[in-house]
Amino acid sequence: MAEPGLRELKKARTRRLIAETAARLFAERGYEQVTVSEIARAAEVAEQTLYNHFPTKEQLVTDREQQIQQRLSDLIRSRPEGTSPAAAIRDYVLETVSAIRGMPQENARGTLGYLAAISPAVNRLALELTDRQANALAAAIGESSSIAPEIARLQGIALAGVFQIIISESGRRAREGQTVTEIADALHPEIDNVLTELDHWLTR
Repeated sequence: MAEPGLRELKKARTRRLIAETAARLFAERGYEQVTVSEIARAAEVAEQTLYNHFPTKEQLVTDREQQIQQRLSDLIRSRPEGTSPAAAIRDYVLETVSAIRGMPQENARGTLGYLAAISPAVNRLALELTDRQANALAAAIGESSSIAPEIARLQGIALAGVFQIIISESGRRAREGQTVTEIADALHPEIDNVLTELDHWLTR
């Protein structure tokens, strides 16, 4: 029987392979035109294995949602006294933008941002993701401060809006033919500026 660490590593590799395969196929043919069965065949995994990692097709384009949401919430909850929620997540958000450079160029048109820009169905998924993220961040803010629930909700919406900007701007730039390096280089100062403004606003 495989050791727990080795088993988890294998699962993570399989999940990444499926996600990257889906991104490549979506980039080549579009979200609506690709079936789950085709993704499984291209990734050389059983269809049930794919569903074990991604219960729905939609999750193939929002595959990092839970990971990002959990990390943001943890950073907000554990922030030092006097640190705004925007400052607490700043480094992680900018690292996420910088990580765009490491994406295979051929997968750029298979990202959530690009697909949302060309597909109404995926755009709906992106908006729903942003709403879920706003709720999660509002909960983290409310649990870690004494502000009124409606203000926590407003702050959660503002912080989730940062990722909405990343999604929409990266998609727009990919449609214009920019490389992943160009996208990351352009987005980094923009998001840095947005987070600075939010930090000023949220610092009490």
